[in-house]
Amino acid sequence: MDYNLAALKLLCIHLKKAQQVISDSQSSFSLGGILFQRAWIQGILVSAVPSSSSTAPSETGCRFLLDDGTGIIELILSGDFRNRHWETGMYVMVVGGYFIQTGDVPMIKVHKIVDLSAFPDREAMWYLEVMEAFKLFYQPSI
Repeated sequence: MDYNLAALKLLCIHLKKAQQVISDSQSSFSLGGILFQRAWIQGILVSAVPSSSSTAPSETGCRFLLDDGTGIIELILSGDFRNRHWETGMYVMVVGGYFIQTGDVPMIKVHKIVDLSAFPDREAMWYLEVMEAFKLFYQPSI
């Protein structure tokens, strides 16, 4: 993982437009010419099912699906994140490595996850943050 590449604030619908770029031994993605490997997404946990249905190799714990209002993405939790209490209906912020699974929903291997359920205007503010990031940082490059 190249941590020099920013974690882009995105919606699931944006990830559908990202193109995979393979260079040397690392895979990254391009969205309008901006390279990224990690995505920053916020949404509601809509499903938690045993990981046996997940196609991710050597993952244990639960497979979570997050809905941000524009699409669904799978979350793979590792380490301490698996031991915390996550429930469907929680509104969470997630940052992690983005991966495309063949014939399945896209996936984020979580580096950071925070429960934002206690904040009343969290969802509306997130859409504004993504719009602002596009105007200030992404759109000039695209």
